[in-house]
Amino acid sequence: MKGFNIGEPLFEAVQRARLFVDSKSFVDAEPRSPPETIEREFRVLLTQFMDQHFEVPQTWAEESEATAQKDPLEGVNRLETFSTLEGHIDRLWSLLERPPTHPSSSSSLISLPAPYVVPGGRFREVYYWDTYFSALGLRLAGRQDLILGLVQNFASLIERFGFIPNGNRTYFLSRSQPPFFVCLLELLEQDLGREAVTPFFPALEREYAFWMNPTERAVQLPGGATLNRYWDARNVPREEAFLEDADLAAAHPERWTLCRERRAGAESGWDFSSRWNGVSDQPGTIRITDLAPIDLNCVLYHLEIKLGEWLNNPTYTQAAETRKKTLLEHSYDPTKGWFFDLEHRSASRTDAWSLAGVFPLFFGLATPEQAAQVAAQLENRFLHPGGLITTLFKCGEQWDAPNGWAPLHWIACIGLERYGFDELARTVATRFVHLADTVWKRTGKLMEKYDVVQTELEAGGGEYPAQDGFSWTNGVLRAMIERYGLASVNQGFWQVK
Repeated sequence: MKGFNIGEPLFEAVQRARLFVDSKSFVDAEPRSPPETIEREFRVLLTQFMDQHFEVPQTWAEESEATAQKDPLEGVNRLETFSTLEGHIDRLWSLLERPPTHPSSSSSLISLPAPYVVPGGRFREVYYWDTYFSALGLRLAGRQDLILGLVQNFASLIERFGFIPNGNRTYFLSRSQPPFFVCLLELLEQDLGREAVTPFFPALEREYAFWMNPTERAVQLPGGATLNRYWDARNVPREEAFLEDADLAAAHPERWTLCRERRAGAESGWDFSSRWNGVSDQPGTIRITDLAPIDLNCVLYHLEIKLGEWLNNPTYTQAAETRKKTLLEHSYDPTKGWFFDLEHRSASRTDAWSLAGVFPLFFGLATPEQAAQVAAQLENRFLHPGGLITTLFKCGEQWDAPNGWAPLHWIACIGLERYGFDELARTVATRFVHLADTVWKRTGKLMEKYDVVQTELEAGGGEYPAQDGFSWTNGVLRAMIERYGLASVNQGFWQVK
């Protein structure tokens, strides 16, 4: 049979369906029509089959349009009605909010008992670490009720699964994301008091136990110190990115290892980056499970600090101090003035410069001298007209130059402030808010990521097109505008009020 080859949809569909006892039967078959005609009709039949048997999810644009049909502002120019970015962001929460989820047994969605927010675009479910950054804006919109719902949902997931999955889909049940549940609880405590968060301490302890599992996410450095890594228990292509992983793995000598590494990269939230590739433009070189990432270990340090404080338990406090000592000894490079990820088997630093190096400032691990060096490197190496690039390497991955991401800008700004670099923090925030506002005024959209180098260009890279919505961008921008007293003047240039 000519015209149908391995890797083509019809060929693989027929062979994998095992319609013949002998696989050779199909390749020996003679087509009755030209191959291009058969392929075209095959796709038509597939489309009809999907329409008949599946309810395909709407895109963000379709969902927004459907919501707008019920909106009293339908047909009104939102850029005229909501002349400020703050007003637009506050309105968007209603579009991104979802009611408690009780899906059918055939759905991949996992039930959630309280309302929640989704990022937007192709992301139609809750995502773990996104939620904290979204909450920064929700609290300023007076939605403490929704933040409490987010906390209740996470506690419910921990109760059922022992951890918070990447998102509330069954295909995410083998991995988590950076454990920002503790930071979400802090926001709730600040607004509603200690009594509001106390019921969730058992869930927080159970999440900590998940991360400290010595067979998966906890690793020992030479000498016995314990740090943590990203991991995934499965070693097959991700369901939500099956083609991307399967195609890459097919050409890789260790295909199952590669699949696990890709899944672990998704747990990191940085999917994907040269940070995991040994500063390479080859995605097949990913080796994240060999690393003890600086950002993950800073979050866990903070989790240990808060568990020690909230539970009055010195065991957690001591664990935090031990982790801090280990990170300062091994992750900080005094000759470069930056914090790097560690290869845990050798305790040696990688040479991948990334914004993960500002996490020690955000969580207060760094010494004043180290913070000063990090601030200088941040300004000299990472700062561009639209804000901060994610890494110094450009290789086509989305968590690399020239892209900038809202959550990392927030981490950097608050980290700088914590050590007294207020002016640099204000500069970073002002540039990023100005870029996002300019794009919004031009397109009506708030984006998942931005090109902070050539600010007139749309951010690219990664496995999917640029997404708008976008909850963590909205939350960070709203918080930055409030924190730094920014106002739009002179044709949209952002400055202090």
